[in-house]
Amino acid sequence: MADKITPKEVDYSQWYIDIVLNAKLADYSPVKGSMVIRPRGFAIWERIRDEFDRRFKETGHQNAYFPLLIPMSFLEKEAEHVEGFAPELAVVTHGGGEKLEEPYCIRPTSETIIWSKYKDWIQSWRDLPLLINQWANVLRWEKRTRLFLRTSEFLWQEGHTAHETEAEAVEETLRMLEVYRDVVERHLCIPVVTGIKSESEKFAGAVQTYCIEAMMQDRKALQAGTSHFLGQNFAKAFDVKFQTRAGSLDYVWATSWGVSTRLVGAVIMTHSDDKGLVLPPSLAPEEVVIVPIYKNDTKASVLAYADKISAELNAAGIRVVVDSDDSSSPGWKFAEWEMRGTPLRIEIGPRDMQSEKLVLVRRDSGEKKFVPAADTAGTAKEALADIQKKLYEKAKVFRLEHTQDVADLPGLLDYFGAEGMGTADAHGGFARALWCGSAACEADLKARTKATLRCMPLGDQEGIQGKCAICGAPAKHRALFARNY
Repeated sequence: MADKITPKEVDYSQWYIDIVLNAKLADYSPVKGSMVIRPRGFAIWERIRDEFDRRFKETGHQNAYFPLLIPMSFLEKEAEHVEGFAPELAVVTHGGGEKLEEPYCIRPTSETIIWSKYKDWIQSWRDLPLLINQWANVLRWEKRTRLFLRTSEFLWQEGHTAHETEAEAVEETLRMLEVYRDVVERHLCIPVVTGIKSESEKFAGAVQTYCIEAMMQDRKALQAGTSHFLGQNFAKAFDVKFQTRAGSLDYVWATSWGVSTRLVGAVIMTHSDDKGLVLPPSLAPEEVVIVPIYKNDTKASVLAYADKISAELNAAGIRVVVDSDDSSSPGWKFAEWEMRGTPLRIEIGPRDMQSEKLVLVRRDSGEKKFVPAADTAGTAKEALADIQKKLYEKAKVFRLEHTQDVADLPGLLDYFGAEGMGTADAHGGFARALWCGSAACEADLKARTKATLRCMPLGDQEGIQGKCAICGAPAKHRALFARNY
């Protein structure tokens, strides 16, 4: 309950962990850096997963599954790829009590093993496009971990597509970026900025990486999803050629894209408060909890009435539970369901039955009102839709309030509170600044402030005039800088 949660203004990191543990979303694992996802946390992930899966299939993709173990020689075929992932690899050298002829790595991502099979499956332009998605676990040996946000093993989806032309592959990359943006904004109520990563921040082996970036309540950025245009890099590494319509041979064009269980962490950090978890109705395992309030002589009638209201809500397509546990007081239950993030609470007692009115309490705002029992389903539906809308609007206002145009290096140092330069109330957030395109400038700012270039926002790259905010050279891009997870 609330007294178990460290206020976020006191210690934001501990506030987050307290919510994850006390809302029973996940727990620590005996395996260093990994987590146990508890049933409630997994139920939230399932609702996220199912919405993405539906959208993937609507855009023509099919699910498949590839092996967990990848021959080390596969990763070595794409030089930039193996260099990027080498520090995070876990390698299997023995199996069945014997040393393996070739070591296997546990997949950090699946481009290499998938493209080894695409070589067998693609011969002609008639075999294209090949649109495959995989739901899987991956392992990246992280040194600093945090439940959901960054763990060594995590769950995700990874799309891997092959195309006839460069234009088709780029179109696919942007199509899936838009799917990510739409689902995260509509379903998770998290406003995001879509953009292009810099060369320093792009995926290892990609020609170009696109991303969606979100702002958490501590004003740090969180990369919520990425979509990569891979060019012909992996096709060349695995010799995946096809016969073109003109009869010649060419390498296929590729994309990959993914989101992971870190989105559960993003939901927590975007919406929750010091009472516990706050969930968008679309993600909540139950949208409504009914808490009956009774004494011994009224128990049977109140529970029967609660079941009647529950049946009406179920019939209206609303996910509902009745908390009829006798071992806890109503006040304890109120706090517990607030901790769990259930969007609406209905309180029913003998007086409510007599007046034919119910008490409806919103989790997001705490607003409490009496509603006619006959209108419970309609009123609940309206409230749930409004909660979904208001959570997104609140998060977007927060992001806009903490996004600032910054013109020069002293301004960036002040904004991010660099040592010896920042004001006492320097808070950071998103700094929108001109940039020359130099990796040295990125590295310089990161060294001074720990802020990184999150992306170059799409639709905000026209009419670039002026100087780089970091070095003063002529600017080529408009970029967002922020500290990040």
